[in-house]
Formats: sequence, structure tokens, C-alpha cells
Amino acid sequence: MKLFLQILLIATSVLLIGAVLLHRGRGGGLSSLFGGGMQSSLAGSSVAEKNLDRITLGLGAVWIISVIGLGLLLKI
Repeated sequence: MKLFLQILLIATSVLLIGAVLLHRGRGGGLSSLFGGGMQSSLAGSSVAEKNLDRITLGLGAVWIISVIGLGLLLKI
């Protein structure tokens, strides 16, 4: 069980990093520094962006569950 949770944590960590990097910048951060702020504020959110949001939230939930599970297993 511990090995499964460790593998799950590593896999979701890598996928979560990729999902966050795929998001479009919303301005006010580093994306606006390089000129991406104006374009992102004019464009509406598409279906792909909404699906990416859902995938990111799902991966985050699995990541948190695996961290809590590993913490409980290592506590014993």
C-alpha cells in the first residue's frame, strides 16, 4: 500500500505540474510581464480551458489524498 501511494504521489505531482503549466495566464503575474496579460484578458474561457480546470482540480484532490494517506501510513 505504501509503495502504491508513493508511485501515485509521484505520478500526480508530475501531471499536476504539467496541468498548471498548460493554463493560460490571467494577468497580474509573470505572464503580464512578457506581454501575455492583454491577450488573456480579451479572450473568453473556452471549453478546453474549463476541462483543464476540472482535470487540475481532480489531480490536486488525488495528490492531497495520497499525501494524507502516506502521512497516516508513515505515522504508524
